[in-house]
Amino acid sequence: MSTQTVITWIVVIAVFAFTVKPLGTYIAKVFTFQPTLLDKPLTPIENTIFRAMGVTRQSAMTVKQYGLALIFTNVVWMLGAYFLLRVQGIMPFNPQHLKGINPELAFNTAASFVTNTNWQAYSGELTMSYFSQFAVLSYLQFVTPATAVAAAIAFLRMLSGKKMGNFFVDVTLVVTRLLLPMAIVVALVLVGQGVPQSLGPYLHLHTITGQTQTVPQGPIATWEAIEHLGQNGGGFTNANSANPLENPTAFSNLIETISMGLLPVALFYTFGVMTGRKRLAWTLIGVAGVFYLVMLALLYFPEMAGNPIINALGLHGHANMVGKEMRFGMGGTSIFETSTMAFSTGSVASAHDSYLPLSSLSFFLGMFLNMVFGASGSGLLNMVMFVIITIFLMGLMVGRTPEFLGKKIEAREVSLASIAFLMHPLLILVGTAIAVASPIGLAGILNPGPHGLSEILYAFSSAAANNGSAFAGLNAGLPFYEVAIGVVMILGRYASILVMLLVGASLARKRAVPETSGTMHTDTVLFGGILLGAIVVLNALTFFPVMALGPLAEQYLMMAHHLF
Repeated sequence: MSTQTVITWIVVIAVFAFTVKPLGTYIAKVFTFQPTLLDKPLTPIENTIFRAMGVTRQSAMTVKQYGLALIFTNVVWMLGAYFLLRVQGIMPFNPQHLKGINPELAFNTAASFVTNTNWQAYSGELTMSYFSQFAVLSYLQFVTPATAVAAAIAFLRMLSGKKMGNFFVDVTLVVTRLLLPMAIVVALVLVGQGVPQSLGPYLHLHTITGQTQTVPQGPIATWEAIEHLGQNGGGFTNANSANPLENPTAFSNLIETISMGLLPVALFYTFGVMTGRKRLAWTLIGVAGVFYLVMLALLYFPEMAGNPIINALGLHGHANMVGKEMRFGMGGTSIFETSTMAFSTGSVASAHDSYLPLSSLSFFLGMFLNMVFGASGSGLLNMVMFVIITIFLMGLMVGRTPEFLGKKIEAREVSLASIAFLMHPLLILVGTAIAVASPIGLAGILNPGPHGLSEILYAFSSAAANNGSAFAGLNAGLPFYEVAIGVVMILGRYASILVMLLVGASLARKRAVPETSGTMHTDTVLFGGILLGAIVVLNALTFFPVMALGPLAEQYLMMAHHLF
């Protein structure tokens, strides 16, 4: 392992470690309406927005009203995005004169960006105008992560015995107090690194070989900032953060990697502040952190060992650099890719399809678990879901009534948490099964054998986890995949959020019970280990069979020198 790799990893992990407490505390202050440094410049702007919406900072909703507001607002955003993409050809800021988007692709893209998935079945620089990229899709990149954060904040308020608040107020505060200020800073840093920020037409340059090359421009720096801060993913260009226009230097790669994890990690500590259980928050951070390090090791070391078929030719000591960026090295690339899967961002700085099958297990692990910090808000909700299920299982083993935050966990909470858990594998496995059992699904496979199955499994896993990355060996531009993946993205986004809000409402109605000698403590290393084990067992039972047919089978056949 090189010194550059060690330093890069230490810097990224250290930034997360040193920012989790102050940023998590700041988020808690914002949403419990305590004074912060940004009150003076932003409060007048926010109050104007609230008056226009007919709400006040202290407005409160019921869980039904909050859920309906969330769904209705997202439906409006989706319909608006769909319409604007369809009429892209007549909209301004289109120096390349790109035409409107076809119906299937417009639906897929609108569904993708409104669900914070940002799956792209198109090449950004060849398909989307500046207006579509900046005014439509970038707008969604702010408000859709704000939706999940708002839902998580409402959930935490209910757990702490307070009113759940107002959806429109919460979304506004997420944008004004978190995403927008941070995006401005990150965008300026990226511009300083050479990332373009322009509305000018594409450049046509003459190369030293005498050819003419078209170089895209556009508001790329602002796109990159919110793409990573909001765990949006989706590249301004087709190559995403592997393109020097989006990610030109090792330092910009470091900034984008750090940007992905700031809010997801901090929200775990916000959970501790708002519920008064900071030790439990550190336990959950520790569990997610273990999974993060496992994913990083699983990605880095097999790639550094190289392809066994190449090694058999006597070329030992050569890392598998196919599809990787030399300017980042394996260390910078691996921690970027680990972060994009752990935080459910979906942006890529290398070609995922070129990784060894064993390394690709890291990608699948992040999407299957969907709580290794996860995306802002939704990752925290998924972690609490696993906590509730684990507490219930512990209660069964020791014969005690399970409790969480002083509230008894009973049939309703366990049933709802189980539904939230089962929805995720249901969408992945059923979608994959339909695709491999139908001619229209098989038509998209470009690689035969186990890898073809892995490509389909990856696509539906990415959609259900609202990740948005892809193996890229699948022809996702077919109408079947555009529609099927769009439906899975929508269900994967809203089903678990709404179910977890119902869990919060159910717990909020219960009386707190005093701790006794029989109370199972959830803020210990022992519980953290049990939680980690429960997550591994539940997901292994769910996903191991299909993994054995895909990446594991491909790895075994590759070691036997069998190629497709």
